[in-house]
Amino acid sequence: MKFRNLPTRLATGAFILHSGIGKWSGGPEQAAGVHGMASNAYPFLKPIPAPQFLRALAAGEMAIGALLLAPFVSPKVAGAALTGFSGGLLGMYLRTDGMHQPGSIWPTQQGTAVSKDVWMLGIGLGLLLEARSQLRCQD
Repeated sequence: MKFRNLPTRLATGAFILHSGIGKWSGGPEQAAGVHGMASNAYPFLKPIPAPQFLRALAAGEMAIGALLLAPFVSPKVAGAALTGFSGGLLGMYLRTDGMHQPGSIWPTQQGTAVSKDVWMLGIGLGLLLEARSQLRCQD
């Protein structure tokens, strides 16, 4: 891991890890709410029971957080995981009515909390671009 990536990987990894830990012991109401929002955006998730979905999401968040925090994980792997995760969140944001203004990408008050996840997409893409530039420098 490059020293210059340390602040973004620490901040993002700790944030996502903490989010996953919080969801791991979430109750039925939290599970229903998170599952409802996700399955409205991604209908293939509807058959999964809400508590099972919340546990899987929590495990995924904890894994991605740990990848970002682990100094031995390459920027390519960490960036790919973060880009995929944040892309899914932003897809949910764009597919959910009421989260963004009609005909626009700009958030409503309800969508602000999810729209801010665009920073994770930027960090993930930055890690991927760095990994690619390191490969080019070695050629």
